[in-house]
Parts: sequence; structure tokens; C-alpha cells
Amino acid sequence: MPARLYVLFVIGIGGIEDMALLGMQDVSVGYGGDPLLEQMNFQIEPGERICLLGRNGVGKSTLMKLIGGELEHESGVISRTPGLSVTCLMQVVPAGLKGTVFDVVSEGLGPRGKLLAEYHLLSHRVATEAHNENLLGPLDKLQHRLDLEGGWQLNHYVEMIIEKIKLDADAEVEILSAGMKRRVLLAQAIVREPDILLLDEPTNHLDIEAITWLEEFLSQYSGTLMFVSHDRAFVKKLSTRIIELDRGRLTSYQCNHATYLRRKESAMVVESVENALFDKKLAQEEVWIRKGIKARRKRNEGRVRALTEMRKERRQRKELIGTVRMQLQDTQLSGRLVIEAKGISFGYNPDEPIIREFSTVIMRGDKIGVIGPNGSGKTTLLRVLLKELAAQQGTVRQGTNLEVAYFDQSHAQLDYEKTVYENIADGSETIIINGSPRHIIGYLQDFLFAPRQSRDSVANLSGGERNRLLLARLFARPSNILVLDEPTNDLDIETLDLLEEFLLDYPGTVLLVSHDREFLNNVVTSTLVLEGEGMVKEYVGGYDDWLRQSKNTLQLQQPPENVPAKKLKTKKISERLRKLSFKENKELESLPKLIETLETEQQQLHDTAAGPDFYKKGSEIAAVTARLEELRKQLETAYARWQMLEELQG
Repeated sequence: MPARLYVLFVIGIGGIEDMALLGMQDVSVGYGGDPLLEQMNFQIEPGERICLLGRNGVGKSTLMKLIGGELEHESGVISRTPGLSVTCLMQVVPAGLKGTVFDVVSEGLGPRGKLLAEYHLLSHRVATEAHNENLLGPLDKLQHRLDLEGGWQLNHYVEMIIEKIKLDADAEVEILSAGMKRRVLLAQAIVREPDILLLDEPTNHLDIEAITWLEEFLSQYSGTLMFVSHDRAFVKKLSTRIIELDRGRLTSYQCNHATYLRRKESAMVVESVENALFDKKLAQEEVWIRKGIKARRKRNEGRVRALTEMRKERRQRKELIGTVRMQLQDTQLSGRLVIEAKGISFGYNPDEPIIREFSTVIMRGDKIGVIGPNGSGKTTLLRVLLKELAAQQGTVRQGTNLEVAYFDQSHAQLDYEKTVYENIADGSETIIINGSPRHIIGYLQDFLFAPRQSRDSVANLSGGERNRLLLARLFARPSNILVLDEPTNDLDIETLDLLEEFLLDYPGTVLLVSHDREFLNNVVTSTLVLEGEGMVKEYVGGYDDWLRQSKNTLQLQQPPENVPAKKLKTKKISERLRKLSFKENKELESLPKLIETLETEQQQLHDTAAGPDFYKKGSEIAAVTARLEELRKQLETAYARWQMLEELQG
């Protein structure tokens, strides 16, 4: 059978849904030099949750752009099913985001989202300009159009996503921090419900509560998902397949993360043995070709050609990317007591304490994790314990010989206008490591900065590279207490593993703020949890140990079925309450009667369908079934609208 007819036959029988959504055949990408991605062959099937792994800089973001259609490939073929929709949330926040959070998130719905945002803005004006009756007419028209478009269900869906990701719907996006803007764009990507959803480091800048919600949401996501993440717990929870980028080549592992690690280790052993055998054979052939004149006269020309090919193959071999080498600096031990806090309290607002009557004792060698929602005061707690901020009540006593090294998540210690080289040495060519001078270039190579890159501006570095540079700066100085505020953002998994080993071997004290659950589990000996309203509690062990010990976890809980949703309003909803317009009040009064009428008709049709003679009436079956489906949709819309108006009314 001809190939073209065979393809048509498959589509006709199985349908497009049984085909791969996207396929790549011998696809290569470069930027004028050697290919960054070379001869890739893989396909994405419906319903997969693919995790894309690889070291920083190997081309993960480039591959995502290829799949999203933002970048053209240089060779090979990329095939897509007709009408394929792909949405990509990249690491870099685009400039020029304007409007409220609700407006920007609604844009993910396309034209209907713009209509929804327009209604949202106009209804707010009606509420704040009650005397302006000229706005009621346009508002009625928008409301009618939304009724036709099923807009109220969309409105409820957008508000649900915004609440779950802990955003203020009325906040202006332009003034939000970069981390909060990423949350807004994540919400926008989710509401689109594309065929393939691409997420590049989606957990960066999210707290544990938002991460666990995102895991649950994506685990039930009906579309196809491909994501890049350094969060190992997130990868283990979600991935059904692993794709690894290594030295320009792509390898697919149709398995979970644990199986992938075993298979990769086996593959690395095989590769190492094969390379060693090849190098030994090449060395033997090089000896042979250099033998005396008599041997050269008799040498086999075919063997010479084979040697030429072996030399070429050896030159083209891409070596494994090096690993970061973190070295402990010898320093004087601190006193046995590091920090003792008794009944400390602190708050920027007297009515909203961040810390209230908290006491703890930190001893030399303790490794303390600090967790809590974004904005709860984790960094403030560290600063009070370090006496950078004075406790408003209680006392903080520090031990002797403390040498503190501080890793701040904002990279404030890095000068973006200077080079990588200058940020380490402050103008000097050498640094002292354990009493011996070390050239800066060599030291930076331990943290995977090539000599050429050492002269680059810090402003040109990626997020992961800046984190590595800050770690290099941190470990160049002796310390006996490490304070790490979100050190894991943007680091690849291999570097995270090495950082874990370093901290486990570190003889001093560690204070660690992190949302990386696996990192916390593997490193810390106890955990301080900010539980709200100034309450800080200490638990033995890491994140999983805290979950087992505490009844009040940070995981999002589903509302109990027997509690009406209107009684579960969050603080953010109450902050957005406004006065209903006259028309909205009338609508709210009429909705219970409308719902009762619809439910009565629905029950009558169910009774009809349950009758013994119903299925003998062939002409009525289709009409009754269609009307029941229509009633179901109308009831969903009415309930959603009723809930929204009641929430607005307060």
C-alpha cells in the first residue's frame, strides 16, 4: 500500500486523537556554530506528562521554543497535528505587562477573555460610580454577550485559578515583583487549556502551598504536559516519561524518575567502558603507524584509513559536562551555642506580628530549615536571629566566634555591572583557599565558568549561572555559619545533589530557607515553620517529618462537600468586595427562583426517562436527552453566577 494511502487509512480508522501530537525527525539547531541540539528524533503523545532534564545551558529552553513554534529549526522535519495549540510559560518575564491580574489572566481565553476583562472593568466602574447611569446600558450589552458566550462559567474558572495561585485579582500587574508576575503568567497559561502545555521551571518563586496545589492540578490536567524543573519532588510526582538532553543529543526514557536514574547510571557505565576501549585501541594504532621504515613500507593502507576515521571520531566526541567542585574552607569553630532566642516578637505593623513569643536554641552543627508561604516573614526571621533586626520583645543571644556567610535570593551581593571575575576577587587575581593562593580563573572553573566566560558581565548570566557565581563567592570566604535564602532556584539537579553533599559535610551551622521539599528532607535536622499570625513552631526533621507531625499542613485542602462554598471565602476575596449594581441585585434576587424552575423541569425529564415505555418512543429520546444536557449547563452557569454575586456582596 502506498505510504500516503496508508496514512489516510490510519487517520480514517483511529482518528487524529490516536496520532502523535508532535513529532521531530533528525532535527538540529545551532547558532552559526556547532549544533546546540543535534539530530533529535522523538514524538509527543496525547496525555503524556514529560519532564525535560539536562544541565544548565544544554538547550532545554531552545527545545521548548522549537515545540512552541517560537524558533525555526535548521534541518530535519517537525510535524504537528492540524489545529494543534501549544502554550509555553518561559522563565523570563516579558516586559510591558499591564492591566489587573484578572485582565492579564483572562487574556489566556482569547476573545472571550478580552470580553470578560472588559466586563470586569466596566462593572467595577459601575460599582464605584453609582451616579453614572450612562454606564448601565453598555454593561447590559456586555452581560448579554457573556450570557451567549458562557462567560459566567469562564469568569468563575478564572477567579478560581487566581485564588488557588494566591493572587489579588485587582492588583496591577505592572507593579508586581518578578516572582508574582510569573505566577500571573502561570495562571494565564493554565486557563488556556492548550493541547500541549510547556512549563519552564514552573515552581520557581512559588511557595510550598502553591507548588503542592500545582502538582495536584497538573496531575489531573487532561491535556499533554512538558516541563523543565529542578524540583525533584515535583518531577517524581508528575512525570510519566523523562527526556534528557546531554551534549546535544536527546534520549527518551519511557519510565518514572526513579527508573530513569537507574537506567542512566547503567548507560553512563557502558559509555565509559566503550570510550576506554576505543581510546586504548586508538593508542595502539598510533603506536603502529609510528613504527620504523620497514613497518611503514608494509603497512596496510586500509588500516591507515581506519586510523584516520578513528582520529576524526575522537575529535568529534563530546565529553561530559564537568561537575561543580565545592571545597570547604578551614576556619575556627564557633562556640557550641550558636543562637539562643527567648520569647522574641517582631512585626513591621503592631497589629500584624511576623514573629510572636518565639523561643529556640541553635547549636553548632545544627542544620535548620525555614518554611512558610511567600511573604510570611522567613527572611525577617533570619535577620532577627542574626541580629540584623532588633527583636521588639524578648532577647537574642549569639555564641562566640561566629563567621556568617549569607546567600540572598535577590543576589544583592553581585554587582551586575562588573564581570564574573571581578565579583569574586574584587580586583585581585588570586584568592586564598585553605591557606594557599589560587588563581581566580582556575577557581571559577570549579563552578563551571570557562575562562572566556569569566570576563563576561554578570548581567549576561542566566539565573542558574548567577546562583553558581554567588555560591562561588560564598565558599571563597571562611565561615562557620551558612545562611542560605532560596539557594536552589535555577540550579540543575546535578548541582543540587553536590550542594546537598557539601552541606551534609559542612561542620558548621546551616540556616536554610527553601521551597524544595526534597532538598529540605535530605539536608535539615529540624524545621522552623511560620504558621501565620506570628506563630513559629519547630519540628524535628525535614519537610516530610513536619507533615507527619503537624495537623495543619501548607497543602491546599479541598472544601468539605457539606459546607457551602460561600462560607469558605478567603481574605483575598473579602478584600475585593464591592457594592452590587441595581441590576446585579435584581439578578441575585431572581436566581434562586430560576434555579428552582430549572431543577423542577430537570426532575420531570428524569422521571419521564425512567418510565417503562420511554425507550419505545424513539422520536422523543433524542429531544429529552438534548434538553437534559442543556438544563445541566444552564444550572452550572446559574450556580456559578449566584456564587459570584454573593461573594461580591459579602
